[in-house]
Amino acid sequence: MSPLDEVGEEARNWNTKALPQRVVVDVFAAACAGGLVAPLITMIDKGIIENASGKATLKDSIVGSLKTLLLRPHKFIFSKPFFLIYSVYGGTYIMANTVDTTLSTIKSKPASTTTHGTAKFIGTSTSNLGLSIWKDAHLTKLFSTSAPGRIPGPTYALFALRDSFTIFASFNLPAVIAPHIRTEFLPSFMKKMNKQSIAQFLAPAAIQVLSTPVHLLGLDMYNRKNLSLAERFKLVRTAFFPSWMARICRIVPAFGVGGVVNTSVRSKLMRRFE
Repeated sequence: MSPLDEVGEEARNWNTKALPQRVVVDVFAAACAGGLVAPLITMIDKGIIENASGKATLKDSIVGSLKTLLLRPHKFIFSKPFFLIYSVYGGTYIMANTVDTTLSTIKSKPASTTTHGTAKFIGTSTSNLGLSIWKDAHLTKLFSTSAPGRIPGPTYALFALRDSFTIFASFNLPAVIAPHIRTEFLPSFMKKMNKQSIAQFLAPAAIQVLSTPVHLLGLDMYNRKNLSLAERFKLVRTAFFPSWMARICRIVPAFGVGGVVNTSVRSKLMRRFE
């Protein structure tokens, strides 16, 4: 068989069954997961930014957002902050699903196949990093007490560093720390989970110790111009604990619950095409 024949034979072995419908399932599963996590993350992100700028305390901001969601849900859902957050996580889940469908097609795997390799890491991390920086640039201008202006380069760099920490902890770190987890020191409800799942929840939450001050420093460089690092670190120290706890509360649904929902919905629907 000639090389051309081998290429043709390989192409014929691709799993293209119901491919348009599978693409629709990828988008639908991502939309469900994004819609589930976006309300909570919108309230937390808005609260952190308003607290850092002095516009409102973290508690008052979150309570105000919750009232809007409960009493005027249409105003909350059709707001710019919700759209930005929904775009970030919906877009990230779509990228993850697209990689899975692409590889299952090329490698002739079942439609419900999921992957955890380099291609998926690069795709999801790139999309999440780009969308997150875009989202934070808009939210920072939207909820700052100063007049909207150009986001400085250091703020973009710090946002990128913050997201790199979270992405590394979400996709790379769990496999490293899972074998070393001592389940006897964990709460009883976590002892029933396998070590990989425990690490998937713990690693992104733990990395917020590093990413939270980076996030606050980036916000402060936009909100207050021409200050020394010593003056900026005073704000970071003051806002660190509530912001750290809030970021932990947002990271669990963002990379835990949302990921589980996306995978479950996609897997259930994809099995219809196998």
